[in-house]
Amino acid sequence: MHYSTILKRGVLFFAFALFIFGGCKKTDSNPLTDVDDAGGYASDASRIEWLSNDAISIVDAAGTYYNGVYMRTTNTFGACATVAPDTTTSNPHIIIIRFGDVNCQCLDGKNRRGNIIVTYYGQYTDSNSMHTITYDNYYVNDVRLSGITKVTRVDTTVVGNWYYKVNVNDTMTVTGNQYVTWKGSLVRKWVAGYATGDRSDDIYSISGGTTLVRANGHLFTFDIQTPLKFALNCDYAESGVVNVTGFNGDTRVLNYALGNNNAPGTCDNVAQLNIGEHVYQLTLY
Repeated sequence: MHYSTILKRGVLFFAFALFIFGGCKKTDSNPLTDVDDAGGYASDASRIEWLSNDAISIVDAAGTYYNGVYMRTTNTFGACATVAPDTTTSNPHIIIIRFGDVNCQCLDGKNRRGNIIVTYYGQYTDSNSMHTITYDNYYVNDVRLSGITKVTRVDTTVVGNWYYKVNVNDTMTVTGNQYVTWKGSLVRKWVAGYATGDRSDDIYSISGGTTLVRANGHLFTFDIQTPLKFALNCDYAESGVVNVTGFNGDTRVLNYALGNNNAPGTCDNVAQLNIGEHVYQLTLY
């Protein structure tokens, strides 16, 4: 009788332990075998969104000041950029930011070449004015950005309260015919650095939804749950949580904040991916 009671208690304890530990998430130290999950779409999205966000910031600097000297000395471009505005004879108005035909290292350490072109009506700083941004052989560190970005600035009369409605249809070409497309509707908020006139301390938050098509043709839908944080002096998304739905219908949770430092807003090239009960650490490239 005594032995039977002990046995029953042992069985119950074992079952309880299975229940408790089975409900915990499993942290997998082994690398992911799927190249898309193993940092692929996480890296592509971070890189192309940084490029797009940086280009919008460059256009803002040019459109606000119409001044090539200001662009060269204050906004991290060194002697690289010249600004050619036509705000009197053209309708819509045109501003071209030229970096030249060969790489020029700007003060932020990035090599740029090619042109960024923006067209708009009225005054550049008008609220609810749409700016259409296109690119002419534009490269950052030998990565080409092309496509069309339409940006509407909202609430530009209150310092520190600027935000933008962005319709993005951009392409990032890394090598040869390998390219990534990024399409969607976003809200871009300028959350820090607006008062200094220096791009290096600018920080933006990005929310909304997009689709990403990788070089291998696989399409992923990005539904941003917690806004992505991009600082222009960091090469990666610093924080933000995204629900990613794959071409096969599977959903993952991508967290850019949970990297090596595990502190939101820290610049590093590490993110975390949750697939069901499994948790993986990703290295962004």
